[in-house]
Amino acid sequence: MNDSETLEAIVPDEAEGERLDRFLSQALDGSDLSRSRLKALIDKGNVQTAERTITEPSYRVKPGEVWRIMLDPAENAEPAGQDIPLDVLFEDAHLIVVNKPAGMVVHPAAGNPDGTLVNALIGHCGDSLSGIGGVKRPGIVHRLDKDTSGVMVAAKTDAAHHGLSDLFSTHDIERMYLALVRGVPYRPRATIEAAVGRDPKNRKRMAVRDHGGKHAITHYRIKERLGEAAALLRCTLETGRTHQIRVHLAHLGHPVIGDPLYGRLRAGSLPGMTPEGRAAARAFPRQALHAAVLGFVHPVTGETLKFEAEMPEDLSELIRTLLHAVT
Repeated sequence: MNDSETLEAIVPDEAEGERLDRFLSQALDGSDLSRSRLKALIDKGNVQTAERTITEPSYRVKPGEVWRIMLDPAENAEPAGQDIPLDVLFEDAHLIVVNKPAGMVVHPAAGNPDGTLVNALIGHCGDSLSGIGGVKRPGIVHRLDKDTSGVMVAAKTDAAHHGLSDLFSTHDIERMYLALVRGVPYRPRATIEAAVGRDPKNRKRMAVRDHGGKHAITHYRIKERLGEAAALLRCTLETGRTHQIRVHLAHLGHPVIGDPLYGRLRAGSLPGMTPEGRAAARAFPRQALHAAVLGFVHPVTGETLKFEAEMPEDLSELIRTLLHAVT
């Protein structure tokens, strides 16, 4: 592909009423663009028809429409393997489980063409990942945000990729996160059930939506209180929507400390904390969120697997600092 390549698809009569993302996924079969990637391109405004940009993947197509999909330069080249150290928790012939550090992007995209988890996996696994799950996302069946640390699994064979994809789509996965939040929830444990969708006022954010969102459920319980200023929560996912924990906790009124989209600390935040503690929380450079546990049934062997990743040192140090800063 060239840097400025644009793909094109014309809607036939029999596709009338199909969702835009589904239609493009079928029409562009063989382009190595997954449906999830096409949805991301639609969200970003890279999909147009008749000089009109559509940003809703659920838009219903009409016969005769000509759709143009503009690919970013990062979409156009196969990622190369790089010698990037990986914290491998488990590996066999079918899959690999790693502890992703905060600051590492999962797969190449505009602004992050290399240095990603995908580049590291290709460098570690070699050609065994080639073609599994698409050119840009070889082996990837789920993701963590760049600044969220913790356990991830990637497939090394087609059988593992299909099996893991099915497990994630049916939410038949054990996932537990640790989240350091502002304030202390009123209930020591509770369930947040609120649909999550794209924020109509800011396409880079997600939001709780009464209409147009996807069903989302997060369970939490307080693991540790830091006075009345903050709390460490154990969060388990029943569904897996984009930014789900971050959005749900912000909606609850207890956003994740350090979250640049949903939880920046304001002056006067963290009551009952010394000025040093408030300064440390405000200076924390990322969302204080860690994917601590991932459990699933091996898609090939049938073995029940469960992996845990220790809390990273930067988050542990912040918690120690805040504990000593409680007034």
